[in-house]
Amino acid sequence: MGGHQRSRSASASSTATRSDITELDFAAVGLDCPFGRVDALGPVELRETAYEIFFMSCRSSGPAVSIRGGAAEGEVSSPVAAGAGARSGTGGSVMGSRVKKALGLRPRRLSSGAQPMMARTLSQTSGPASPGRMRRPMTSAEIMRQQMRVTDQSDARLRRTLMRTVVGQVGRRAETIVLPLELLRQLKPAEFTDAEEYHQWQFRQIKLLEAGLILHPSLPLDRLHAAVLRFREVMRATEIRAIDTGKNSDVMRALTNAVHALSWRSGTAGAAVEACHWADGYPLNVLLYCSLLQTIFDLRECTVVLDEVDELLELIKKTWPTLGINRILHNVCLAWVFFQQYVITGQVEPDLVAAALTVLVDVAADTKQGGRDPLYVKVLLSALGGMREWSEKRLLDYHDSYEKGIGGAATEGMEILLSLALAAGKIIADRECAGDGNFAGDRVDYYVRCSMKSAFTNILENGLGEADSVIIDRDSDPGSVLMQLARDTEQLAMFERRNFSPVLRRWHPAPVAVAAVTLHGCFGVVLRQYLSKVNILTDELVRVLHSASRLEKALAQMTAEDAADCDDGRAKAVVGDMEPFEVESVVMGLLKAWMDDKLGLARDCLLRARDTESWIPKSKEEPFAGSAMELMKLARLTIDEFSEIPASAKDEVVHDLVDGLESIFQDYISFVASCGSKQNYLPPLPPLTRCNQDSGFFRLWKKAALPTCQALEGSPRGGGSHHIPRPSISRGTQRLYVRLNTLHYVLTHVEALDTSLSCSSPSHLGRARAAAQSSISTVAEVAAHRLIFLDSRHSFYQGLYARSVADARIRPALRLLKQNLSFLVSVLADRAQPVAVREVMRASFEAFLMVLLAGGNERSFARADQATVEEDFRSLKRAFSTCGEGLVPEDVVAREAETAEAVVDLMARSTDYLIDAFSVATCDSTGAGGGEDDGGGGGGCTPMPPTTRRWDPADPNTILRVLCHRDDEAANQFLKRTFQLARRR
Repeated sequence: MGGHQRSRSASASSTATRSDITELDFAAVGLDCPFGRVDALGPVELRETAYEIFFMSCRSSGPAVSIRGGAAEGEVSSPVAAGAGARSGTGGSVMGSRVKKALGLRPRRLSSGAQPMMARTLSQTSGPASPGRMRRPMTSAEIMRQQMRVTDQSDARLRRTLMRTVVGQVGRRAETIVLPLELLRQLKPAEFTDAEEYHQWQFRQIKLLEAGLILHPSLPLDRLHAAVLRFREVMRATEIRAIDTGKNSDVMRALTNAVHALSWRSGTAGAAVEACHWADGYPLNVLLYCSLLQTIFDLRECTVVLDEVDELLELIKKTWPTLGINRILHNVCLAWVFFQQYVITGQVEPDLVAAALTVLVDVAADTKQGGRDPLYVKVLLSALGGMREWSEKRLLDYHDSYEKGIGGAATEGMEILLSLALAAGKIIADRECAGDGNFAGDRVDYYVRCSMKSAFTNILENGLGEADSVIIDRDSDPGSVLMQLARDTEQLAMFERRNFSPVLRRWHPAPVAVAAVTLHGCFGVVLRQYLSKVNILTDELVRVLHSASRLEKALAQMTAEDAADCDDGRAKAVVGDMEPFEVESVVMGLLKAWMDDKLGLARDCLLRARDTESWIPKSKEEPFAGSAMELMKLARLTIDEFSEIPASAKDEVVHDLVDGLESIFQDYISFVASCGSKQNYLPPLPPLTRCNQDSGFFRLWKKAALPTCQALEGSPRGGGSHHIPRPSISRGTQRLYVRLNTLHYVLTHVEALDTSLSCSSPSHLGRARAAAQSSISTVAEVAAHRLIFLDSRHSFYQGLYARSVADARIRPALRLLKQNLSFLVSVLADRAQPVAVREVMRASFEAFLMVLLAGGNERSFARADQATVEEDFRSLKRAFSTCGEGLVPEDVVAREAETAEAVVDLMARSTDYLIDAFSVATCDSTGAGGGEDDGGGGGGCTPMPPTTRRWDPADPNTILRVLCHRDDEAANQFLKRTFQLARRR
């Protein structure tokens, strides 16, 4: 086998000597049994149990021949399968094995004096022949007993047990016999060397029953079943001392009843039971069966499969009913046994794993044909998973696993292991519906990349001692180390192409390209780490870059040559994975890296501000956000350092630096200005209604109730005339003004930075300045609307002229407004005060207009009220004209107040004039676009004018709103007749 001459000594050791052979060390080769273990039974006990089941199955299924010519009459002989009698050899050869031929296992080449197993005589295996005793070849059953290292004493006890069991029960099937129970019944202490041996043997049978009936049953079992509890009692008694197994023993009777109750169960209620279940539960049955399959390997030469494997497998097949095995389970177990033998014998015989591959072909066919049995799926995934896991552990670093034997058996072993891992993985993937596409190519690609990374890491660590020393330890001359690493990497790529790629090409179209691209990426990581610690150009850096360039060219050439030899698109895709080092641009890259680092610090500052900024000023002297101070400080340091760079170098990146800083400034400005819009604080417009002409009694009641109502609003008549209101600016509004201060601070520093850059770049920070100026207006507008419509709503929009003009005038609102303006001036930076106060003025005028035009059901105005309203508005204007030291010029106040004054003038007009003006304005605006829908419906021929919130005395909607708030009968009738507006409630 394997092209080697294998010889065996003609003299064989005795059976007793064979039983002392050391078990193969599974842990030493990193191979775990994929089927788990039975804690109560070790490998030797499993082997002994497997032989007992084998013996019983063969004896119960057909005729037998005597093991020894001198066997006593009536004694049960070792089983022999039909057609598996002894074969004698002539001329030193035996008939060829069909199984070995099918599995690709070559017949053994016998040297002089060596004999096949069946050609050996009984005396050669049992000891010296007696004078005159006839020698005969061994039977298959005798080979089996020898392979399983069963002693003569154990075999004799087993034969006597079966003889006693089957007396008068000729033809009783093996699957109807609970063998451990029969052994306990038939064997007595006298048949053992001493009482201790008998006790240990007896307890082993009890543990076997526990494993097969309770711990690993083939059918689901309730652990509180009465039979289980009775069995546990017997087991506890047996553990202490041997129990009496006589016919009249109560303990034996209880054990028998419990075993029968547990073994003769059916998975379907009421179904007839034709066989007992005591050894067909997983994993016990698979472990026992694998112990039997292990006998096909020669004990003397563990890598050799016996030529008698056909007969042995036929005999082993007789155990299927007892163990619950079928053909597809047999195939999986046989594949695992071949693979296991290959591993534990040191991987010296590739024919073994080749045989496993051949069996996997049948396993794949069985799986495709629909092996859905849960036991089969469990065994299949366990066995194939174990093969794949062990194989891939070596393939993921095949350089370490096979490098020492390049060109010889090791490369052959790698190829066969690749075949096995891919075959097992493909079967698993097909079951999981994940085997589409090029499964083998993808896995080989993964193996190559992982192994190359491991090999590269190995040479890196061996060259440096520590992987990070090239970057951290400057005293070790990392530049020289990196140059040596480039040379070693190129040699590694050549080694891969020469030795491993020819093997890998069977499954992947371009393995050389994959390896080269992987090494290129690995070296690139180290190179970039080295360059990240270099701040200036040196001679050493130039040499390192030259070595990197030479390596890149060599790897790129290998990749291109390998990809050119195949038409597969995958190879072309691999070439695209190679990211160039671009060593020619490293010098400029160093400068850009510096710039990116500085911009990164500024970007990090921006990100921190987004996460942590609370808009609380650092101090009264610095009433702006701390993040703005940090960002502007970083920007100033960056510009100062940039100015020290020689002009010839910085001219290439100055535009990038300006653009990067401006982008960060714009993002920060957007972040500061992200505080919503004024629309969030504007109250919705109430629906248009007509004033209700109250009865005299209701007017008297409202007048009597008015002082109490106004007291709630803080009017003087409510007892608050001597109260000086505190500023009503909420914390949210205060934070908006901190944002406003921050924007002015940013704008000031951006202008200063722009001046510094003007000498080196014609492109200034114009976009950032424009964004800051625009955001200042937006934030001031939002803050003003929040102050007026939210913080001051009770005294202004909700309280002014509510229920009565005379009793709800603007004086309380003005006092609060002046307090708020004084507070604003105290907290705002000087540059921020004018725009903030101006926006508060605009918001106040807008609120005043909404009181007059959209005041809701609580407000109505007589023509005579116009003088009072006009006086209040003059007071409001005066509050802003006198605020601060000319913060809002009088001409600006006058210009902003024009619309409100015009609307107040409308209130002095007669109702008839207003109706005529409305009709003319409506005719002039017919066909104009609509605005907000205020809920009113047009019932007459005159259309309802749209609401645009752009109040104007010539706007029909504005005139209509004055009419809606006019408290007289003429207006009431006009609105009812023209628009059927609802009357106020």
